[in-house]
Amino acid sequence: MSNVSIEEGAASVAVGTDNNKKGLGLKRFAYVGTGSRVRTFLDPVARDYKEDSEIVGLCDTSLVRANYHQKRLRDLYDYKNVPVYHASEFCTMLKELRPDKVVVCTIDREHDYYIKASLEAGCDVITEKPMTVDATKCQAIMDTIAASHGRSVQVAFNYRWSPAATKVKEVLDSGVIGKVHQVNLEYLLNTSHGADYFRRWHSYKKDSGGLLVHKSTHHFDLVNWWIDGIPEAVFAHGNLSFYGRDNAIKRGDGKYTEYPRYHGIVGHEDPFAFLYEDLCDDDIYNRHLYLEAEKESGYQRDQNVFRDGIDIEDTMNVMVRYRHGPLLNYSLNAYSPDEGYRVSFMGDRGRIEFEEKHGAHILNDDGSKKQVDEHAHAGGHRLVVHPHFKAAYDVEIEHAEGGHGGADPLLQAQLFAKDPPKDPFGRHAGHEQGAASILIGIAANQSMIHEKQVRLLDLANLRPDASHLSELI
Repeated sequence: MSNVSIEEGAASVAVGTDNNKKGLGLKRFAYVGTGSRVRTFLDPVARDYKEDSEIVGLCDTSLVRANYHQKRLRDLYDYKNVPVYHASEFCTMLKELRPDKVVVCTIDREHDYYIKASLEAGCDVITEKPMTVDATKCQAIMDTIAASHGRSVQVAFNYRWSPAATKVKEVLDSGVIGKVHQVNLEYLLNTSHGADYFRRWHSYKKDSGGLLVHKSTHHFDLVNWWIDGIPEAVFAHGNLSFYGRDNAIKRGDGKYTEYPRYHGIVGHEDPFAFLYEDLCDDDIYNRHLYLEAEKESGYQRDQNVFRDGIDIEDTMNVMVRYRHGPLLNYSLNAYSPDEGYRVSFMGDRGRIEFEEKHGAHILNDDGSKKQVDEHAHAGGHRLVVHPHFKAAYDVEIEHAEGGHGGADPLLQAQLFAKDPPKDPFGRHAGHEQGAASILIGIAANQSMIHEKQVRLLDLANLRPDASHLSELI
């Protein structure tokens, strides 16, 4: 998606709420933001749910990107030509197309604008995580929903839908370790995936809220859901310790700071380089979306991770207290040799440990890069229960096909099928549960600035009467 914002002064338009009466009664979906992530929400409708839903419009600050998706849908799925709108025509799109739902996949700092405009136009919303990036925008979304006469916002937390995460929830809810009092979660991003946040718009806190909002919202949401908790107070520390020009020079890697971006550099000596010239097969997708859109958008997707100006952290520790008592210790590192996470839960009657291994970023003898993922998702899970005074035992986790460890197809069925399967695990996340996640990261950002604990109710009015996540929409 583009790094260029649109003006927020566009007038909202009422489009009514009887859109399902149009056409064949299909759910009508319009999309704003057509960067790499939107494919997860576009393709299932064109491929798997043609009888239930339809794509009625695409909108972006880059018409190159939006038109590419229009062509891709036509070529891959023989889909009709979907109308394309520039971001400045977003409200016009809502008025002309009358969608039932708007899917928001724009740059994070713009989510609030598109969510509010869609709600005011009478549409429901599905938004990519995070719902927004700061407390003011979070409260504004909640206020708009309260005034919207029954409209809804769903946050697409796909992590909840993975069979592995669901099995953790199932074991916790069984009561085998009693009441949970403490959670420890360590998340590692490797030098491929982690570095990629520092090449893109995510590396500016005004755009993403930093990794504690953009990335950790997944992890905080999992903990909230696993223990059915609402966060109450946060204390955090964080540093930019590895990426950025000064850090590279201090440890003797100054040679990697000599170019502002990777496109066009000579050779492949830099293990952090993202070279469009090397992309092949499915990754050509990124060339169409970004390199070919640069003249129009001005956005460079391949900025040097060791440049000046990066203002987000790559090393973070967070402590969270929940309203109903449990404590969370959380850490995130964005320059690990390998990737994955481990989490443990300490309860009255024992401990549960879960580990998920992803890939490692290594170099071959010839200097070419390789992503080693033999331990990723399907083969890299382990769930162990350690009861008090009894032998520990492993819990089997069912393997599932599909993105994000089998989570994506399950979430997509809920979003786009006319009659989605029943969900006994409460995996849907509305705007209040979305707020419960991002407010931890937002509070952590405030804590790092002011070097003190931050209460979430001082940031946004998130149901002060509630004690458990399941009480929130």
